[in-house]
Amino acid sequence: MGEFKVHRIRFFNHMPSAIRVMAFNSHTERLVVARADGAVEIFNFADNYYQEKVIPGRDGKAVEALCWVGRRLFSAGLDGEITEYDLENLRPRNSMEAYGGPIWTISSNSQGTLLAAGCEDGTVKMFEVLEDRIQFQRNLSRQKGRIISLSWHPTGSQIAAGMLDMIKIFDAETGHATHRLLVERGLQRTSNSQEVVVWSVAFLSDHTIISGDSAGKVQIWDGITGTLVRTHLLTKWDVLVLAVSPDESSVIAGTSEGTVVQFQFISSTVDQQDKQWVRTRTFKSHSHDVRALVHTDTAVVSGGVDTQLVVRPLLDKVEKNTQESAMRKIIFPHRNLVSCAKKAGLLLFQFSDHLELWRLGESDGNGKPGDRLPVKRNPEKLIQLKRKGEDNICCSALSPCGGWLAYATVSSVRLYRLQLDNNISINKVSSTHTCSFGAHSRQPVHLLSPSEDGNWLATANTGGEIHVFDVHKLKLHCSVPVCGSCPTAVSIHPFSCSLVSVHADQQIFEFSLKQKEFTAWSRKLQKQGMHPLWLQRDAPITRVTFNPNNPTHILLHDTSMFCIVDQILPLPEEKTRFYNQSVLQSLSLGERLRNSHAFKVYRNFQNLLCVDLMEDHSLVVVERPLLDIVSQLPAPVQQKKFAT
Repeated sequence: MGEFKVHRIRFFNHMPSAIRVMAFNSHTERLVVARADGAVEIFNFADNYYQEKVIPGRDGKAVEALCWVGRRLFSAGLDGEITEYDLENLRPRNSMEAYGGPIWTISSNSQGTLLAAGCEDGTVKMFEVLEDRIQFQRNLSRQKGRIISLSWHPTGSQIAAGMLDMIKIFDAETGHATHRLLVERGLQRTSNSQEVVVWSVAFLSDHTIISGDSAGKVQIWDGITGTLVRTHLLTKWDVLVLAVSPDESSVIAGTSEGTVVQFQFISSTVDQQDKQWVRTRTFKSHSHDVRALVHTDTAVVSGGVDTQLVVRPLLDKVEKNTQESAMRKIIFPHRNLVSCAKKAGLLLFQFSDHLELWRLGESDGNGKPGDRLPVKRNPEKLIQLKRKGEDNICCSALSPCGGWLAYATVSSVRLYRLQLDNNISINKVSSTHTCSFGAHSRQPVHLLSPSEDGNWLATANTGGEIHVFDVHKLKLHCSVPVCGSCPTAVSIHPFSCSLVSVHADQQIFEFSLKQKEFTAWSRKLQKQGMHPLWLQRDAPITRVTFNPNNPTHILLHDTSMFCIVDQILPLPEEKTRFYNQSVLQSLSLGERLRNSHAFKVYRNFQNLLCVDLMEDHSLVVVERPLLDIVSQLPAPVQQKKFAT
């Protein structure tokens, strides 16, 4: 790094939670992901795949199924309840008991008027979607055995239900079963006595039904006659999930071996007659079970036990060698899980159910750039604070002096006073001296940044709005013009009193709080445009900080890159080489000067969770090696079991 003494931290053992289920809203281009800890995350595919909203989970509230109905979001789980979410306040709005035991699946008709739930007691329960709630309408004819998967015909006249050893087709109006499709047991099993679980079904417009089951098969059925058309054996283990493209020309299947297999409805003849479902591609993006799939117009989106959300563009649907054609892997949340007490040399690590407070270690002596300094005092874990109640922690903060700690869940905010001298103590403080600045938007606030002098507070919401408040007057000071992309990081400069914001589209803005306008440097940056290689990055900037020794330096980082923006140096032009600093240092002096520009990029990191500058001018770098995450996962699940 050259300019800084670096604390390279690798003991924040944050373990992302497995992905259980996903659903895509093509009208709003929002993907919703539910994880094993009950958290629900919403990604905006139209805004560079940014994770704009997170609804924390709670103990005993695992999500087994998700469903969009218009702009409304519903979930269900093994607790037997259907939950609708408040997407403005980021919490459950209401829950309704279905009275059918555990719910394995939910699905809405294309008209958005009915919601069907597949239950443990063998019933498909129909709920009417009203303006402010759902209301039970009736049961379809009860079956012997749990309903595991559901799919509506696009007309809404029929619904297919996957069960043990069979698929039932129901008339949605009468509620009676019209066909029973018997699924043959595994071809490669040692015993034919083992029941076959139909994990997923898809009901197409031409009445074709496609199923995936625990015997490793994808089967094509004629839904009119109830006959089997073709069987594709993919694996000796489970086919866990199916997804269909919007035009129904492609189907993808996820397996417990970590593969995603694509089928396309194509013809082998020039005249395009006699089309059939043909296996065309196999993708290997995961190390463990693929539990969730979405098929958009241009990409395959997958997730599973290895915790990664993978967006793989279909190269026959996008232009090659472009940003749109690059595969993305989203591992860590697009928000901060680490807080720094810059004056006290402390770090706060946020987990879903507890917090850890650490004191940084100390080095002995000085060295030249690149040297590893001997450690005089090891890092020390001072406090582990377990959250109160059943709700998971959604955010936390540590004061710069290290004397105050706070965290919040969807139901409460807790504030603690820390004493870290000779005897370490932590005491809860009543939070009734809190204050309100009033509501300025219906969109949820996802970023807060106070100025170092305590005079200003900047807020950013998922609608792209940034507001700055006068803390002493408790009123709005100014609003930053909306740029159209969601802010991913904001911070107030301690000396210039300007606000720097970075957005999901990778644009950077600087706004003067005194003049209430964009600064000259910001206008110049927008006029010239960002360097193409900067814009092609697929991870959002999650933290902005400043160098007190050099006020013209802005420090930024995402999960794989750390950058110092020097506002004195010229901006990089489109044809300027965007060197990694380690490469640039190996060049001759003349070559370095010719390629010098404002963006000093360092890429020698993996899975960065925090880069921040402490008061002693040392740099804290918190990483989470991906290798450690994979090693902590269970062995690939080869036969998913019921957990009732």
